[in-house]
Amino acid sequence: MPDKKYDVVIIGGGHNGLVAATYLARAGKSVRVLEANSEIGGASQSVRAFPEYDAHLSRYSYLIALLPDKIVADLGLSFECLSREVSSYTPYGENKGLYVSRTWDAKTEQSFNEIDPSGKEGQAWRSFYAEVAQFAERIAPTLLEPLKTRSQLRKQIELDSIWQYLVEEPIGKVITERFDNDVVQGVVLTDALIGTFASAFDLQANICFLYHLIGNGTGEWKVPKGGMGALVNELVRVATESGVEISLNSKATQVLSSDTGVEVSIESGEVVMGQHLLSNAAPQVLAKLRGTSAPKSLDGSQLKINILLKRLPQLKSGMDPRLAFAGTFHANESFTQFEAVFKAAQAGVMPEKMPIEMYCHTLTDPSILGQELQDAGYQTLTLFGLHTPAALFDRDNDAARDRAIKSALSSLNDYLAEPIEDLIAAIEVKTPLDIEEAIALPRGNIFHKDLSMPFREDGTQQSWGVETDDPRIFICGAGAVRGGGVSGIPGHNAAMAILSNN
Repeated sequence: MPDKKYDVVIIGGGHNGLVAATYLARAGKSVRVLEANSEIGGASQSVRAFPEYDAHLSRYSYLIALLPDKIVADLGLSFECLSREVSSYTPYGENKGLYVSRTWDAKTEQSFNEIDPSGKEGQAWRSFYAEVAQFAERIAPTLLEPLKTRSQLRKQIELDSIWQYLVEEPIGKVITERFDNDVVQGVVLTDALIGTFASAFDLQANICFLYHLIGNGTGEWKVPKGGMGALVNELVRVATESGVEISLNSKATQVLSSDTGVEVSIESGEVVMGQHLLSNAAPQVLAKLRGTSAPKSLDGSQLKINILLKRLPQLKSGMDPRLAFAGTFHANESFTQFEAVFKAAQAGVMPEKMPIEMYCHTLTDPSILGQELQDAGYQTLTLFGLHTPAALFDRDNDAARDRAIKSALSSLNDYLAEPIEDLIAAIEVKTPLDIEEAIALPRGNIFHKDLSMPFREDGTQQSWGVETDDPRIFICGAGAVRGGGVSGIPGHNAAMAILSNN
């Protein structure tokens, strides 16, 4: 029998588990966090990925848009995110590129006029994202409230035409109706595909698009100063100062629930009991611990590549690389390329030219590098390969990883004036299967499961989107409704679900 009973036991010390723990502890609850690994933070940690270099990289998650300012203020986090002046740069053709600043300016307008001298694409861009911004501003505050029904949320937002194309109809429909240029269409579509193995005409793409564009009502993706590890350090600080107990190397092996509480067995042989359990692990992991059937979901579908460069590469287009890589750099991500690669991956074929996107953290925040590396001009490059589902790696993960990295670097080299390989000081590549092994994300799915729309269907029971079939057990991680991304939202909502019933 356990020596001590807690009000709440939390499986998983990722950012959501720490957010939930702090809210609960400050409400007077006794809380213990069980983290399987030797380091806290889950997918949000920073690591010295290359021991010979003083560079602390955010290995699995890179930018922040969804973390609400309210959570930062509520918990008193001394944590800063930095804006990027450049939103994106997308090379195309022999030596051209589409430059988009965070706020529309003359350079952006000139770039759009080069891709479409009529001015239609630029105007369509401004109109479309103005509408999305309206939607984001109205929906963002609801993410920290009990779930509205579909009808309630649609009525509250009062933007029916925008709701229709963002929620009810495949995102590919509005993209192809509003934009004519294949490259512009692809730049819009990319936010619907990061981590999601879906066609532009699948509603899963709509949900991914929503989560990428609604953060804090602005959708702006910012660079975490000091890397993701700076956020984790702050969350650990406020949690421990609030009385939360954190146990590392404490992997849960079984969860048993009864009328008297929830018992969690861990590998050391200890049994930890709580009145309630919050799971920051994926729903499939929780199901295995409980001995129940696990929900099925899409494969994780991204290659993650972390690179330390001796310097930034020059581009065929002549664009200053300090501008091109400061925002999100897209390569081979036109609309038709996305759809073609998706169909090929469905058939089990690794693309020869992988759709990729990347950014350089150190252009905005050099602090993750030691001073010697900064002085020598080193930079980091963080790369996502899209439409690379776990199934492509099942037969031989090592061989498939080799093919994938060649495809990704070849895709980048299409637009460089020099081979990227000549500039790489160190590199690590994580396939979906590698991610699953390292941080227990089933099939490498960074969202834990299929993303859900941020509402409940009409006629369903009231909820926070974190409940399970057991009234003592809640999901506080990305697998909750309104989960996914570095947001803290499911952690906040799981804490509120417990506190509102006590």
